[in-house]
Amino acid sequence: MFSPRTAPCRAACLWLFLCAFAPQALASFPADLSAPPAVREAVHRVWTNHPRIQSADAARRAALANARAAAQPVYNPSLTFEGENADVDRRTAGASLALDLGGKRRARTAEGDAALRMSEASYALERRDVAAQWLKAWCASLLAVRQSDMGRQRVDLMQRFDRLAAQRLAVGDIGSTERDLAALALGEAQIQQASLAGQEATARAALEAVDEDAASILPPFPTALPPEPITIAPLPADARPEMIQARAEQERAEAGIVVAERARRPDPTLSLTGGHVRDGARSDRVVGLSVSIPLPVLNTGRAEIAAARAEADAASANRRAALLRSQAALRQQQATYSALLTAARAFRGSRASALDERTALLERLWQAGEIGTSDYLVQLKQSLDTALSGLALESQAWQAWFDYLAAAGRLDDWIDGATLDTAR
Repeated sequence: MFSPRTAPCRAACLWLFLCAFAPQALASFPADLSAPPAVREAVHRVWTNHPRIQSADAARRAALANARAAAQPVYNPSLTFEGENADVDRRTAGASLALDLGGKRRARTAEGDAALRMSEASYALERRDVAAQWLKAWCASLLAVRQSDMGRQRVDLMQRFDRLAAQRLAVGDIGSTERDLAALALGEAQIQQASLAGQEATARAALEAVDEDAASILPPFPTALPPEPITIAPLPADARPEMIQARAEQERAEAGIVVAERARRPDPTLSLTGGHVRDGARSDRVVGLSVSIPLPVLNTGRAEIAAARAEADAASANRRAALLRSQAALRQQQATYSALLTAARAFRGSRASALDERTALLERLWQAGEIGTSDYLVQLKQSLDTALSGLALESQAWQAWFDYLAAAGRLDDWIDGATLDTAR
């Protein structure tokens, strides 16, 4: 893996071979810095099909239904019918309704709305996390493919070198020791290629764990590097999805206190009764009105209020902790991305020769006897390893870009092509 502390000779080789394997024509992103259309379509497909998104959407719809239910009246009316055949015949009908004088409906509505906002924030977080996971797995998968392709080129070079060494041994230009070095180098290249093939399969499996259609639809790797982090300013802390969720959770918990307080206030029940009472030949109409109210004696509701307040305190503490995590993650991702982008741009700015020219030059020097077999192998291996590290550096820069956008709350903006500016 590339490190900024690598020796100058290794850095020079990286410049050389990164340019050798970079496409000749570098495309640039649109002016609004949005994702390429193929990437946008792939992410939207993942959003549609991923089970975590579907689960979060179902939870959001459930929260919406619960919010509608909380906004309904607390009490339903009751009807009663009574009949009695005795010395006095009685036939009466009545209706009763508990009156929400304590504001229970308003309190429950506020709690349901806060729970809905929390569910919507959770849905947005799931979309962001799934998108970031897919984008990083996509980069890792394409990196593994590119490294595997380069590994096959390394095997081809070592096979050619092995054949040339056998020919030179036959005419006495090199000794058996140098011939053995060529054979060992070929064996090592084949072993390394098997390892790269395993890494490619692992990366593809990680991608398919997020996107089951990844095997058939996979956007190409970007040919340009991402922009500077200052180009896309992060959202204010309170506007980021994790903070919206934490704030909604705190509001829901605070609304729960009001619900608990209103629940302990008894509401009166108003009853109206009417009918006929017949006593022998006499028949009278009767009308009755009654009011009843429960007494909060056995259960005062104080425990529920205490529990709601404790939950609100916990939600407030969680919100402060989420703010600390969000700010720290943003600083970390910004520093990481800036370092990787600076290194990647330095390699992209190199004017070094292509790998084919370098390998051809090394081969001519070896055949002319100007460098020995061991020196040839060392330089060739260094060149190939450095080129592989250059590919990894580009992939790491892109993955760090996605992490920065997620931490800044701008990943959805980048995916959907929203205008990205520094004013937000």
